[in-house]
Amino acid sequence: MLAWNFMLKEQPMFDPKDVHSLSDFQRSAKAHVKRLRRTGRAELLTVNGKSAVIVQDAEAYAKMIGDLERQCTIEAVQVGIEQMEAGKLIPLHQVERELRAKYGMKSRTRKSA
Repeated sequence: MLAWNFMLKEQPMFDPKDVHSLSDFQRSAKAHVKRLRRTGRAELLTVNGKSAVIVQDAEAYAKMIGDLERQCTIEAVQVGIEQMEAGKLIPLHQVERELRAKYGMKSRTRKSA
């Protein structure tokens, strides 16, 4: 989850033209939705001058989530490679035995070929 940690440390930066009041959004919802779809950028909506809500086009949101999941996967694979290179491996049969013991599962019987 290193990517999540990275994202949490970073404050999203909004261009001033992407900051609007909730009241303005409610009055001009169609124009805002059109702009969200055209630009793909999120808008920060404020209430009484304070950050309240972020709205984003669904396609841009899906892309952002996909990018984040991809980054998390890449980082997990990198950690796995580092552990492998450091010799921190556990044989599969040992992991299976430990999990079966932990969860009270019977060992599988192997069928002859």
